[in-house]
Amino acid sequence: MNRSQSENPSALSTATLVGWMWIAYFLNYCDRQAVFAMFKVLKSDLSMTDTQLGLTGALFLWVYGIGCPIAGFLADRYSKTWLIVGSLILWSLVTIATGLSVSAIMLLGMRAAMGISEALFMPAAISLTTNRTPERWRSRAVASLTTAQIAGVIAGASFGGWMAQQGQWRTAFVVLGILGLTYSIPYAWYLWRLSSTEPSSGVEQSENLDRTNSATSVLEIFQTATFCILCVAFPLFVFGLWMIYSWLARYLEESFGLNTAQAGLVSTAYLQGATVVGLFSGGYLADRMRKRIASGRVLVLLGSLVICCPLLVAIGTTRDLNILKWVLVGYGFFSGWMIGNIFPAAFEVVRSDQRGLAVGVLNLFGAALSGFAPLLVGRWKETLGLPGMIQYAAVAYGCASMLLLFAILFTLKGDLGRYVETDTDR
Repeated sequence: MNRSQSENPSALSTATLVGWMWIAYFLNYCDRQAVFAMFKVLKSDLSMTDTQLGLTGALFLWVYGIGCPIAGFLADRYSKTWLIVGSLILWSLVTIATGLSVSAIMLLGMRAAMGISEALFMPAAISLTTNRTPERWRSRAVASLTTAQIAGVIAGASFGGWMAQQGQWRTAFVVLGILGLTYSIPYAWYLWRLSSTEPSSGVEQSENLDRTNSATSVLEIFQTATFCILCVAFPLFVFGLWMIYSWLARYLEESFGLNTAQAGLVSTAYLQGATVVGLFSGGYLADRMRKRIASGRVLVLLGSLVICCPLLVAIGTTRDLNILKWVLVGYGFFSGWMIGNIFPAAFEVVRSDQRGLAVGVLNLFGAALSGFAPLLVGRWKETLGLPGMIQYAAVAYGCASMLLLFAILFTLKGDLGRYVETDTDR
């Protein structure tokens, strides 16, 4: 690849990169999500309590959250390729070990280990993809990559629920882990070839960053008011999202009489299928709006929260399964606007060599709060339950909406001018 090509990547080269990253990201979510469709079997086979079942999500998220900013810090300074491939290998081995669990404590330990192994992946993967994508395609590229998250949630829960129904939940984890190890070989080959080319559009300077300014970089990112607001609004959104992700299948089993396989499918197919459409439409909308108005991407985030708030309430109050499916479709579609645009919005107010750190910090705050979502539902299952907890999540969505509105009115304009994007395709 010559210099002009690397500085102006084609749509084909961007799509190829997103495709390779997509498969790894898909496996990432398959491995982390399969356990949530197995609660009924795990409660029986490993004698797990509802609180311990809640901890399968909470421990993962807390450890994952702590690891993300560290991984982001490393991704901005060292080889993204080594971090990405190493993460895939590690979490695949942990997935296999999860299937070998002989007690609730061992399984929870594996969930914590999965948190740290998967934390290494996302900051490096998102920042590498963004650095090699022209600004005019950025939201669409990240949104396209993020569809792997949705597909992984559907596939992981559906496969996990079906295998658990067959009495083969252990085999499910082993199979998923072997798939990851197998994919790591061609994936490493592609990324190492990619790393031998010159960085795109002059923005990927992090590989040669002066490491003596590390502490300053960490402090500087928190001096941007809009980024700090995103660090509060994003976890408030993810709190409700993880509440649905971790307990909806069990809620459908208990409230609508579905079996484990049916609940795993319904809890993911309608919600996540619509989220895929929402990711693409939200990415396209954000890129178009950004050309017309500086706050375009943050306006899309605000729209997502405002519309999702009443839909979230409806998930916990609807008693007709057919109506609930349509509510899940609506919530999934508009939540996709937030999921696909949170990182591109943040990248506009931080330096290009801080993108990995920005992803890590946002994930830290998101995981720190959302880790309480599966735990609290499990702990208060007999009193408030999922419907009652959802009411609190809806209030959180309202608060997050007000924060984003404040950012649009008072902080975003000044923060957008702090750093000049060197991307010639802007």
